[in-house]
Amino acid sequence: MKNFIISKLPHWLLALSFAACAFLFPSCDDVTREEILSPTGTSDTETVLQVTPESVARMLSSLPLTLDQVREVKTAVDASSANGYDEEYPFSQVFSSPGCGVGDESFQTKASSDAPLSLGSLVREYASTAQTRSGDFVSELSASGLQIYWPYSDSWDEESLPVITFVPSDGRDSNVGFSSETLPDGSRIIKEMIVDEAYAMSHPVWVVNFNQDAGAMTPQMLDKKLAQVLPTKATGSFRTLKLKEFKAHRQYDPWLSGGSEFFIKIGSLEAFTADVIADLKLYNPEITDLMIKVKRGQVGRVLRYNTILVSDWSDQLDECAFMLTEDDGGKLTSWKASGTVKIKSKSYGFEVEIPYHRNDDIVWRGKLSSGYFQRYNGVPNRLGDVSVNFTFD
Repeated sequence: MKNFIISKLPHWLLALSFAACAFLFPSCDDVTREEILSPTGTSDTETVLQVTPESVARMLSSLPLTLDQVREVKTAVDASSANGYDEEYPFSQVFSSPGCGVGDESFQTKASSDAPLSLGSLVREYASTAQTRSGDFVSELSASGLQIYWPYSDSWDEESLPVITFVPSDGRDSNVGFSSETLPDGSRIIKEMIVDEAYAMSHPVWVVNFNQDAGAMTPQMLDKKLAQVLPTKATGSFRTLKLKEFKAHRQYDPWLSGGSEFFIKIGSLEAFTADVIADLKLYNPEITDLMIKVKRGQVGRVLRYNTILVSDWSDQLDECAFMLTEDDGGKLTSWKASGTVKIKSKSYGFEVEIPYHRNDDIVWRGKLSSGYFQRYNGVPNRLGDVSVNFTFD
C-alpha cells in the first residue's frame, strides 16, 4: 500500500528531509516510498487540475470529506435510481443542484452549491488553491459528462467514508483506489489500494466515470411524463401493449463502467385504421425508445414495471418491428425493418428505421405479432439474455 501524506511540516523542513533521504537511500526501490504533499493537498508537480477521470478522482480524495458530503452523494444517487437511472451523481448536478439526481428538476434543489458543507463548495475551494482558474475548472468539469458512480450504494453503513477510484481506459475489472485517513495530529494521509467489484459490494466506493444515460427515457420518467397529460384513448377496438416485467440474466459491462443499459425499441403504427391501401399514407411509423437500467445488484432479479409501449394497438396492426439492445456507444446507425398491417384480410408491410449504435450488443431483434402478445400475455418469455413479460389488454 502506498501512502500519500498531507503534512503540516514547513516547506524548508520538507526540503531538508528529502535531501537527507536522497543521501541515505540512493535507491528508492529499497525503501517504502511516501510522497509528501503540501498542506493544500497538491504536490509541487501537480498544481494544475485536469478534467480527466483519474485527475478528478485524485482531487476528490484530497478533499476534507465528511459524512455531510457523503450523505449528499447518497441522496443524489438514490434520486437517480428512483428515476430509473444508475446510482450516479453527475458533476453538472453537483454544482447546479446539490443532492439532486438524474431526472430531477432543478427546482427540487434543497441546498446551494455555495453552501459551506456542499461537495461543490469543497471542489471550488480546492480548485482555488491550485494554479488554475477555479471558475474555468468548475465550468469544464460541469460540462465534461463526468460523474460520481456509487455501485451497491444500498449497502452503505452510513458511517464509512468512500474509497475513490476511476474508470480505466482499458476496461479492466480492478483499479487503484484512493482513501483518506486523518491522523491524530490532524494531518491526513491518502492511501492507495486496489479495488474490485467484490470490494465494492461490501465497502463504499465512488467511481469517477462518464454519464451515458441522462438523456434516455426510463419507465419511471415516461410514467411521470404521461401523468402530466390527460390520456386520450382512440375510438374503436384497441389494445394497449405494456412492459410488465424485465429480467437480465447476465451483466454486459465492466463494473467500473456501471450497470447495463437495455433499450427497447418498437416500430409500429398507433391507432391504425384503414379501409383501402391508400390510407397507409396517412400514417407514419412511431418508434418507442425506452431504456431499462439494470444495476449491478439487479442481474437475475425481476424488475417490475407497468409502462405503456404502444398505447393504441388496433386489430389491423398485425406485426411490429422489435429491437432490444444493450448500449455500448459508437457511431449511430440504423436497422431498416418492417411491420405488417391487414386491410380487408390482406397483409401490407410498412417500413421503419430504428436507430442504434454500432458498438451496441444486439440482444434480440425481429418481428413480434399480435398473436405472440396474446399467446404470452402476462407470461415471461426469453429474448436472448433477458426475459420480458408483456401485457396486451
